Amino acid sequence: MHGAGLYDMIGKQTDVGKLENDAGWLGSVRKGRIFLDWAEISLQTSHAEMELIAQALIDAGAAGVVYEDPEEERRYLAQAEGREAAPPQAEEPVVVKAYLPEDEDLAARLAKLREGIARLARADGFDAAACAPLVRHVSDADWENNWKAYFHTQRVGERIVIQPTWETYAAQPEDIVLRLDPESAFGTGTHPTTAMCLRALETLVRPGMRVFDVGTGSGVLAIAAAKLGAREVVAMDYARPAAAVAAKNVRENGVEDVVQTGVSDLLQGFSGQADLIAANIIADIILRLFDELADHLAPGGRLLASGIIDERLAEVEAAAAAHGLAIEQVMEDAGWAALVIRAGGNV
Repeated sequence: MHGAGLYDMIGKQTDVGKLENDAGWLGSVRKGRIFLDWAEISLQTSHAEMELIAQALIDAGAAGVVYEDPEEERRYLAQAEGREAAPPQAEEPVVVKAYLPEDEDLAARLAKLREGIARLARADGFDAAACAPLVRHVSDADWENNWKAYFHTQRVGERIVIQPTWETYAAQPEDIVLRLDPESAFGTGTHPTTAMCLRALETLVRPGMRVFDVGTGSGVLAIAAAKLGAREVVAMDYARPAAAVAAKNVRENGVEDVVQTGVSDLLQGFSGQADLIAANIIADIILRLFDELADHLAPGGRLLASGIIDERLAEVEAAAAAHGLAIEQVMEDAGWAALVIRAGGNV
């Protein structure tokens, strides 16, 4: 969900119009795996508008978004160094990025993105020209090789440890180790939105539970739920490539008897009800998710919702209350929030 300029060394940046004229499928096959060329779409905006821009990207077909926020990066660095971050002197722009395959549908997706931004600009009163999309060509093979320098073994909870599949780790007796290779899917487990979810799962998951993971990405939350004792986990993503990566990581962790993966738009592909639903997405998608909970969250069940920027927290809380849901816990980290939300009925 988050990145920090991992692609700066790759590709050539162009404007959207030129890319539309050159659009085509630019894939190759190496060692039995398909590698695609991707269009990295970057838009510069403000904190106030960044989730609107993210929604426009998702509406255009992106499976997820990346926020590059200088203020957040300074807070993260200060936290790692054990000091207080200096307050920002002025509003700094945020870059919102997403990745679309360079295939025959790219031109239509970019046109839909432009239309969506123009519509949002008219409704919200911001300058659409100021956040015009820029596009960078990115090779899937380059992504696979270059981003690994930024992803290392890390403890994210009392017991949960994220271990890249290419690193070694001497686990302690109480550790729950999640071996991950996110490839081109979002979800290394170390971003604050995911880390808050993992820490919450350590207390929320009980043996025998049925868990749904909406927008599973790399499958990290689903795998954690399985290793924490869930009886059954259903993990789905809107993007078929992400669902394939999740399935691979499920097998890597030996939980394929517990975790079922697939493709779904929110909860539409899920059947029955779950005791716990995890959704590490963005505020606008969580608001849509509330409309589908009645059919899929068991009475007394809980929704773990993350990916909410601080500025949207009150809005999400109000929407939860309007749906008859109770906020049990609010977690905040580095400008992001996660909520534990309870449905009516017995626990």
